[in-house]
Amino acid sequence: MVTEEQIRETLTEVLDPEIQIDIVNLGMVYGVDVFDEGKRVKITVTLTTMGCPLYDEIKDQIVERVKAFDGVEDVEVELTFDPPWDKEMMSDEAKLVFKYLF
Repeated sequence: MVTEEQIRETLTEVLDPEIQIDIVNLGMVYGVDVFDEGKRVKITVTLTTMGCPLYDEIKDQIVERVKAFDGVEDVEVELTFDPPWDKEMMSDEAKLVFKYLF
């Protein structure tokens, strides 16, 4: 059965297309829930800016990577802005990279 930790690890491969830092280290993943012995997965995410035109691309990457786990049949990606994303949500590693990019 797939675990939350495995899902979070694979989500580090999903990059924000604009800044090329993964969504986990950016602090965009708010929750990972595994149901029905790993058959269903719900991932709650936010965006760095409301109305980001790249949401569909990010969502498609999430679904593709999580569905690659054996036994996962359904992946739901829920978008939320509560709480709104803030740069303080980033990991120390992402803050360091971000500092040098911008």
